Amino acid sequence: MIEWLTVASVICALAAGLMSIVSGIRGNPPRDLTVLSTLAVTVVLVVVLVVAIVQPLVGNPAIGDALEFWLYLVTALAMSIGVTLWALVDRTRFATIGMGIVSLSIAVMIVRMSIIWNGS
Repeated sequence: MIEWLTVASVICALAAGLMSIVSGIRGNPPRDLTVLSTLAVTVVLVVVLVVAIVQPLVGNPAIGDALEFWLYLVTALAMSIGVTLWALVDRTRFATIGMGIVSLSIAVMIVRMSIIWNGS
């Protein structure tokens, strides 16, 4: 994976996660800001998906286990879409905290995907 994309993805996921957790602890239901920040994490993951498809074609294949990388990516996408749908259906503070936890988990998963891709 491209290093600057990894850093930007982690920053986006951490910011969305912390903002959602703080908002949920304050007792706020999912709001536009928290839902859109989680959707921003989903958009970043789609960009990572496109980059992961294009990189091997231009000479930068994954050094580590490609299957493990793809499973991390698909799981992260499913988690972000699932928690966003949950927040739209269940308008409680627990959905807001859930969005935060998922976003923080995705930040860790992005770091792991980078480690797998670079083989270190």
